[in-house]
Amino acid sequence: MLTKSILTALAGTVMFTLMALPADAAQRRDEQNDARAQMMAGKVKSLRSIENRVLPKMSGSQYLGPEFDPVAQVYRLKFIRKGRVVFVDVDGRTGSILRQR
Repeated sequence: MLTKSILTALAGTVMFTLMALPADAAQRRDEQNDARAQMMAGKVKSLRSIENRVLPKMSGSQYLGPEFDPVAQVYRLKFIRKGRVVFVDVDGRTGSILRQR
């Protein structure tokens, strides 16, 4: 009986986790589509050009990946340095670093 309860709880946890994943994946896909559409329209620089500008300035850090805010037209690059998360916000139009925190 105890084993059945444990298996039921485990199955519920797994199902909840799997249901949450598609929403996050869909959000990332929308974010990528927005970035691509704005880049193709000439409104923002490509992610590659932004990364080429920022990554050399972040030596000693591990790059975790980008996010894109289509309303603000800002790329946020995420890094880990000495156990701390560092965000670098970059203006998508100019490629200028807006802030690092």
